[in-house]
Amino acid sequence: MSFASRSPAASGSPASGGSRGKPDRAVPVEPESAPADPVDVARQICLHQLEHAPRTRAELATALRKKGISDEVAEQVLGRFADVGMIDDAEFAQLWVSSRQRSKGLAGRALSQELRRKGVDDASIADALATIEPEAESATARALVDRKLRTTAGLPTDVLVRRLAGMLARKGYPSGVAFRVVREALSQEGEEAELALDDL
Repeated sequence: MSFASRSPAASGSPASGGSRGKPDRAVPVEPESAPADPVDVARQICLHQLEHAPRTRAELATALRKKGISDEVAEQVLGRFADVGMIDDAEFAQLWVSSRQRSKGLAGRALSQELRRKGVDDASIADALATIEPEAESATARALVDRKLRTTAGLPTDVLVRRLAGMLARKGYPSGVAFRVVREALSQEGEEAELALDDL
């Protein structure tokens, strides 16, 4: 008999299913993984949020709630983060006021509204706003008006005043401050700005 005529079953090869009496090796079954610890999950969510920018406690609580973390676990993790200084609403408010006043020219009222939306308490907001010097706020308002004046040449005075005062109002400046700053700026530009407060 030639080798070509021999079948795999007769040859005793592994393809025969174990002609030597050895059972097939069973594939090991992986044990089911244990459910994730909710505290670890919450901690990782907070760390991920804080990687991108500082957050308030309320912002982190909202992020945890959206991910299905229970309020009890959230309070535990957030309390720990606060204890080690990873979240601090008072410090957040201070940094926010400094940054937004410098980059956007916002006044106290607008800054206060932004911080409230972020869940910062009134006491922390008041402390942060107290760091703004009135002279600095007026100087910021004047800089905003001067910059806007460069793009509004040729407008009638009353229209110009309303636009400038409206711009300052949207940034949180009181009408009295806005009106005074606009008058001063236009006076130096040689314009007349004698408008009543209800024209603002």
